[in-house]
Amino acid sequence: MSVTESTLPTDALKALAAGPMLSVALTLGAFLAAQWLFARFRKPLWMPPVLIAAVLLALVVAVSGLGFDRYYAGASWLTVLLGPTTVALGVPLYQQMHHIRALWKPIVMTLPLAATLAAVYALGIAWLMGATPLVLASLAPKSVTAPIAMGIAEQIGGSISLTLGALLITGVLASLFVDWTAKWLKITDDRIIGFALGLNGHAIGTARAFEISPTAGAFSSLGMGLTGVFTAVFLPLAFHLVEPLL
Repeated sequence: MSVTESTLPTDALKALAAGPMLSVALTLGAFLAAQWLFARFRKPLWMPPVLIAAVLLALVVAVSGLGFDRYYAGASWLTVLLGPTTVALGVPLYQQMHHIRALWKPIVMTLPLAATLAAVYALGIAWLMGATPLVLASLAPKSVTAPIAMGIAEQIGGSISLTLGALLITGVLASLFVDWTAKWLKITDDRIIGFALGLNGHAIGTARAFEISPTAGAFSSLGMGLTGVFTAVFLPLAFHLVEPLL
């Protein structure tokens, strides 16, 4: 075998690593592996596929020596899909319009208070612990779905990486606590459980709601969409008003 032939695999690997294909393949591989593990362990509530995939991907990126910067450079084009994803949130809102009309009073009473508290308690705890303005801005949109949260974080000066980490933790914990609280309070109405999951746990909570029932999933989609709209409109305005005090 000639020297030129022996370097072909190495050159091919370098070319693969330099382009987006390696990052995309790692992302899809982590997702598929996470789905398999999730089913293998009988779908534990505390270990959703998105959490498993994030851990697997982080381990591979760290151990392989690829590094976050090179991985993100290859996978950054995937963020282009976040724009259509955000617009697509209008679909479940449209589909649930009859629920909005029928239950507009409970929604108007619940949504603004819950969405506001979701941001306020996180900011309050972080501020008391001495968090920097960057951390505060990153945690503020932690309870809305990722496409909207990333846009809000950029607008108010937060770190997208930190925001995504907060989203992951929030979604997992919200799913756990809504499930436990519903059992403790003996709440069996799937509409209430689903709306609470979507309002507090965004997409991760919505995935859990669809496991409960189609009704819970529908109301979770409704809660996630309305929370995203409310937060996107009011959070940047409120944050800029209180930012000098932080």
